[in-house]
Amino acid sequence: MTADRPTHRIEIEGVARELPLFEVAPDLRIAVFNLLGDTEIVEAAAAGLARRLDGVSTDVLMTAETKSVPLVYELARRTGKPWVVLRKQYKPYMGETVTAETVSITTGHPQTLHLDEKDRVLVEDRDVVLVDDVISTGSTLDGMRAIVREAGGQVTAVAAVFTEGDADQVEGIVSLGHLPLFPG
Repeated sequence: MTADRPTHRIEIEGVARELPLFEVAPDLRIAVFNLLGDTEIVEAAAAGLARRLDGVSTDVLMTAETKSVPLVYELARRTGKPWVVLRKQYKPYMGETVTAETVSITTGHPQTLHLDEKDRVLVEDRDVVLVDDVISTGSTLDGMRAIVREAGGQVTAVAAVFTEGDADQVEGIVSLGHLPLFPG
């Protein structure tokens, strides 16, 4: 990160970070929260979310690859629940997948999420908690919900480290904080 790049300070369970601001559209910047490779922030976020999800009916945790994978792993380790990762690219060994299309604010392009055939049994007739690092537009979340429904499960909670933009207005998201959008 360059010394002159503006940042936004966050704190999770006493662990502070400066998030760099990047333009994702004309006159729109976001504070980029990338927990990959940051064990301390992953552990802090999982601890906070585990506390907030205590008492929620949960059979399995689900996330979409990639940045949320270490978070859902650590949350699964702490709660003793199995976890599922929705893949963004189909591989032949995945068999008959359940799919949904999304558009992420960070990519701006359509992506297809795939529930691996082997993981369908973990979702069918189960209570599923959806986990993400940041919920912004809700597109990924909508795709994840569609996959859970099609696979025969039910979403009992949605958890994210942060909401972003207008996502803090969405009812029922369990989060540790909110990231504002930055004009210009």
